[in-house]
Amino acid sequence: MAEVKLAAQVRTEFGKGAARRTRRANLVPAVVYGHGAEPVHVTLPGHELMMALKTANVLIGLEIDGKDALVIPKAVQRNPLRGDIEHVDLLTVKRGEKVNVEVAVHVEGDLAPGGNLLEYVQNTLLVEAEATHIPESVTVSVAGLDAGASVLAKDIPLPKGSVLAGDEDAVVLQVVAAQAEEPTAESAEAGAEA
Repeated sequence: MAEVKLAAQVRTEFGKGAARRTRRANLVPAVVYGHGAEPVHVTLPGHELMMALKTANVLIGLEIDGKDALVIPKAVQRNPLRGDIEHVDLLTVKRGEKVNVEVAVHVEGDLAPGGNLLEYVQNTLLVEAEATHIPESVTVSVAGLDAGASVLAKDIPLPKGSVLAGDEDAVVLQVVAAQAEEPTAESAEAGAEA
């Protein structure tokens, strides 16, 4: 995974008013924490941060007052109406360090014929991977699965260097038969009149 470089400025003002002024200047307030160090409050360029966060579990190289820090996003708060980023929590990581992250689950292949439906019980999978080699997603084949079949977390192949960090017996996907709705007496009469 490529590393995105961002320049951060240390924040000296705190509170709701200061956060609003920061956002009006197209900057995003953030907190960098981890490895037992004191949290560092920073501001990040809004557009560049938004573009970086389009990649899940992106690795960000921050330059804070001449020092470099390697971070991954842990929590992103967005405005519920506009969708813009209001605040970000960033976790400091080191090269070679293992981290637990949520990775998107993608499927490939067609289910067995017969009107079966695929139900996502979990959209993501918790995996442990090296901070600099976090997979963007995992792919599982559902080709030929019939109603009643399920895919457990331990059945999903993980990229090299990644291991499952969550419950291995958790159901991630399941195949269900399509349910037909019984016609009501009123709809049956309407159909007969037509």
